[in-house]
Amino acid sequence: GSTFRSPRALLIPALAGIAMSYAILGSILIGLNHMIIREEELWRGFVIVAAVPPAVAVIPFTGFLNGNVTFSLIGTLAAYLGALVITPLIALGFLGTGLVDPVKLSTIMIELILLPLIVSRILIWTGMAARIEPIKGAITNWSFFVVTYTVIGLNREVFLGQPLSLLPVAAIAAASTFLLGWVIERVCLLFRIDPDRIPSLVLLGTLKNYGLAAGLSLALFSKQTAVPATVSVFFLIMYIIWLGFKKRYSKTTSRLKKTRASVCLLA
Repeated sequence: GSTFRSPRALLIPALAGIAMSYAILGSILIGLNHMIIREEELWRGFVIVAAVPPAVAVIPFTGFLNGNVTFSLIGTLAAYLGALVITPLIALGFLGTGLVDPVKLSTIMIELILLPLIVSRILIWTGMAARIEPIKGAITNWSFFVVTYTVIGLNREVFLGQPLSLLPVAAIAAASTFLLGWVIERVCLLFRIDPDRIPSLVLLGTLKNYGLAAGLSLALFSKQTAVPATVSVFFLIMYIIWLGFKKRYSKTTSRLKKTRASVCLLA
């Protein structure tokens, strides 16, 4: 309603979405990548992960964590629109035109980001969105499963035969979710950010579209380049489980404090 009619109300979450996904999370991923990763294919994979927009799951997970869904929606949409420019700039800036074909990259970005956005608008305008709503979740989950299963299958010798070689990748994935998420939350509390915006900022600053990153890696480079995105998927799942547990624990603690306060007043 009024949120989408107010430029200021749109600008703040839009800038936050772009800043959290690219300036914060993207910079952390690229920095850790430079410090830890030595294999060229894996290094390229993390550059692609850093370059892609946030996970679409940011929006429903914000609702699950009682955050500001509108804030996450605007921030995510802005990050996706920004990706049409930012993703090629990051990829070409760190990988160079010798490794990345600008025309091929631009074509893939249009196919995987711009066209889905246009199709989603058409589905809403024609009323088809309401008809597919009951199966939307299943379609999304199966699409994500197919991409992840394909990448794991292509790299099965690495996952099964050389699991220790994935430790540096896992370390970056853990640091960019659990550790970075904790830091973002602490900073938000320090600066007294609205409590309902904190889940939005944490999720926008920790979750990337790993399915898109894996697809870009396979299309532009090799199957091994998609390993960082695939490993990161597992940490995304674990991180969301952890956030859910943390939310339930916070609620239980809050109820106990209220109960104790009531008992003290009655005593």
